[in-house]
Amino acid sequence: MISEEAIYEQLKEVLDPEIQIDVVNLGMIYGVTIVDDGSKVIVRMTLTTMGCPAMEELQEEIVHRIEAMGVADVEIDLTFDPPWNKEMMSEEAKLVMRYLF
Repeated sequence: MISEEAIYEQLKEVLDPEIQIDVVNLGMIYGVTIVDDGSKVIVRMTLTTMGCPAMEELQEEIVHRIEAMGVADVEIDLTFDPPWNKEMMSEEAKLVMRYLF
């Protein structure tokens, strides 16, 4: 059976195309729900901005990577509540951001 931890590890391979930090360490993934013994996964996520130009690209890659794990149905639950802010990033991502900007 698929685990939440395995899904998070897979999502660490999904990089924001602008800053090349993964969506997990950026704090964009709010939760993962495994349904029906792993045949469906719901990813609750946000974007760094409402008009994020990479929205479709990020969502497609998330779906692709989870489907590659053998999940038949992947749903993206996009939310802006609470809105993303820099404090949601991991310490590792904050450190990288300090060097980049």
